Amino acid sequence: MDETVTTPPADPDPDPGAGSGAGSGAGPGDFTPAELARGRALRRAQLPWALGGRLAGLALTLLLGLTPAGAGLVVAAGGWFGGSRTAQVLAGAAALLVLGQALQLPFGARVRVVRARYGLVTQGWAGWLLDALRGLALGLALVLPLALGLFALTAWSPRHWWVPGAAAAAGLTVALSFLHPLLIEPVFNRFAPMAPGGLRTALLALAERDGVRVRDVLVADASRRTTALNAYVSGLGATRRIVAYDTLVATAQPREVELVVAHELGHVKHRDVLTGTVLGALGAAVAVAVLGVLSGWAPLLSAAGATDAADPRALPLLAACAALLGALSGPAQCAVSRRIEARADRHALELTADPEQFVAMQRRLALANVSDVDPPRVLELLFATHPSTTRRIAAARAWEAARAGRPSGVRRTGPSDSVV
Repeated sequence: MDETVTTPPADPDPDPGAGSGAGSGAGPGDFTPAELARGRALRRAQLPWALGGRLAGLALTLLLGLTPAGAGLVVAAGGWFGGSRTAQVLAGAAALLVLGQALQLPFGARVRVVRARYGLVTQGWAGWLLDALRGLALGLALVLPLALGLFALTAWSPRHWWVPGAAAAAGLTVALSFLHPLLIEPVFNRFAPMAPGGLRTALLALAERDGVRVRDVLVADASRRTTALNAYVSGLGATRRIVAYDTLVATAQPREVELVVAHELGHVKHRDVLTGTVLGALGAAVAVAVLGVLSGWAPLLSAAGATDAADPRALPLLAACAALLGALSGPAQCAVSRRIEARADRHALELTADPEQFVAMQRRLALANVSDVDPPRVLELLFATHPSTTRRIAAARAWEAARAGRPSGVRRTGPSDSVV
């Protein structure tokens, strides 16, 4: 049943001309106190559930991996399918994935309820559950062959399995980066070429002027799930394409869409997808090597109730170690992502030479997505993949000031100071 979307009242607006905080870089006309309060309220309402889901998932994985409970689960699950080693690997991997997904459902549902109250959800509960099932099916399709291949390697050599495993992990990362837009993205969205017209012509001309070859500019049917605005670039070589949400195309000014696409072209120009894929492949190889060391450590194996890495009962231990490595490396990955996104912003400014519309675009994105434009620094450092809106606006104004030969703290008055 579809949920009625209601929007909670924003905090009173005592001073409509107030800015977004001292030193934030956003000017007096960028955001009103009511707009700032709305973004903060959404962040505070959904953060406990989003963060709680992450912590609960990690806690479950560690509980199963560092105690005999996981080994018992693998044996019990395998027993339903004959109890062979292969049955234990496949059934155990499936059981771990299903349990993890089931644990996430109530947290995800609560985040959805919160976002619906702010007008960000257009999808009914049936569609949401169908997406969850699609995600589970996709996860099983990826995880089960990986688990089977992993334990084929551990059977070959319980001590040195990670050497070919690291190479295989790196190769698989590259393959998935190439195939993701072809095989995975269509599971959740439908894509269509952007309709011929002035906007498509302008975007293709923008790419040509930038010297970037893209396969196509596509529009994703995001509106069947959300009112949020977004765009991204994905794929490598022949699969590279720029994708814009239909919500962005329908609501933003054409010049603002151009600014978003210019940002995405920056990712292509600087080979961010390729660089990210290479770094991801290296990271996957290093992670497998670390898992190889940990899987040979007797105290961990004893705690998990397994004999060695070739024992299917070690599967939860490997999953727990992988999850812990991912959690610990998360802030570093976010820091790299923020630098990449800031560079793409600079590219968009240099390509379009239009800081006023860049600021207008950032404002539109923040308000449409109900973003906290100036979140607590600790949250930004731990979880943010993009600089905050106020930092992006400040960077745009600093770029404009440098281009005009003015001190970065002096703002030009005029149209750029108005609220779009």
